[in-house]
Amino acid sequence: MAEKNLTSVERVDEKVLAPGNSGHSPGSQTCRKAAAKTEPSRSKFVSAVNMVGRLVPGNASFLMRMDEANLLKKASRQTGLNDFGDEAFREDFRILLESFEKDSHFHFIGRICAYNDVLRLLCNRLRLIEDRKRNPQIAEEVIRRPLFITGLPRTGTTFLHGLMNQDPLSRAPQIWEVMHPSPPPERATYDRDPRIALAGKELWWIKVLMPDFETAHMIGATLPQECIAITGMSFRSYVFDSMYNVPTYRAWLDPADKRPSYEFHRTFLQHLQWRCPGTHWVLKAPSHLMALDALLQVYPDAGIIMTHRDPLKVLPSCASFTEVLRRGFTDQLDRKELGKEVLKRWDDAAAFAIRFRDGNPALKERFFDVQYSDLVRDPMLLIGRIYDHFAMELTEEAKKAMRRFLVENPMNKKGVHRYSLGEFDFDPAAERRRFQFYTDYFGVRPEV
Repeated sequence: MAEKNLTSVERVDEKVLAPGNSGHSPGSQTCRKAAAKTEPSRSKFVSAVNMVGRLVPGNASFLMRMDEANLLKKASRQTGLNDFGDEAFREDFRILLESFEKDSHFHFIGRICAYNDVLRLLCNRLRLIEDRKRNPQIAEEVIRRPLFITGLPRTGTTFLHGLMNQDPLSRAPQIWEVMHPSPPPERATYDRDPRIALAGKELWWIKVLMPDFETAHMIGATLPQECIAITGMSFRSYVFDSMYNVPTYRAWLDPADKRPSYEFHRTFLQHLQWRCPGTHWVLKAPSHLMALDALLQVYPDAGIIMTHRDPLKVLPSCASFTEVLRRGFTDQLDRKELGKEVLKRWDDAAAFAIRFRDGNPALKERFFDVQYSDLVRDPMLLIGRIYDHFAMELTEEAKKAMRRFLVENPMNKKGVHRYSLGEFDFDPAAERRRFQFYTDYFGVRPEV
């Protein structure tokens, strides 16, 4: 691979760490009234298509019904393949489809997009398995000492992922190769693979479906991708929970064994690494917090970087971004309920991570904790500490690339992601008490 591409950068609502930046008090009535008027932008194109869709007899529900047999058959017909691998995935797939039909309340274009996304995942799964059968040496690839970045959402995980990926020796899965992984990428053609242009055209639809997306999260074919996009092909993944309202699926997934998902994840990295390796993988997803046990079972030599930020900044930002994502697929969203969902999800995740770390003191050195304020204040100093902790060499070439990344990716490059606690009915005092176990444990400094 040639010079690393720039990565996605999590957007901050305001320059929250800048002196004198006050704004409304999160709990004030003024803030709550103003927040109630703030809604994500709506695409005129999507609104128009949905209006037409409502006039179509049966809407898209009949033509694109989330039917297991039909989807599997269609994927086989499109690829000419019929081996989906371990049949155990069928239960996960079935529960997801049932939750789609029961819970998601898709609008016309939302159903079309969700249906085609599921079909794409099935086709990718078929092709991956076929590639592996034709090239059995893929299974011999060893994933050594991968680094996983995780933490509550909106805590700088994406920014840190992108910054560390500037090291020419590192390897992160790019969006295009996760969207279209077959055949396995090759080093010689990696930067000019025709799938890059194809993915770029497909990603255009995100801007159509979700006009506010880029103010919260940059997107591009050659940017690093999250691990949940990889595990989506196992159908045991939090990617569906982030994009769609699937409470039935979520209730099944939370207590489920996550090891099969991480075993598929390893299979996928072997696939990408076979003809295009780096010295180490740099990977990222907040959802790893809910599966540290499974992650370390599958990757026993992994290093884990955990980012931390004031929950009163995390919660509304996460809820707002979730709303931006889901409004691309449904008009039926209740902000109060969304706030409750986000609150429980990340309260549970933080508690699970702490229990795991307390219960496994022998793994202490496998973790490195990052305060968001330290990351913003002096990212290169922090990078040096991370490399020292994991006994990695930080070359001058890597430093130069990382500094260039910092210059080319200023805060709010694509606009300001605005949100507030009041929009989602968060109570600042109550949420502060609720997350005190987390802020005390990791020494997280308040920002509001």
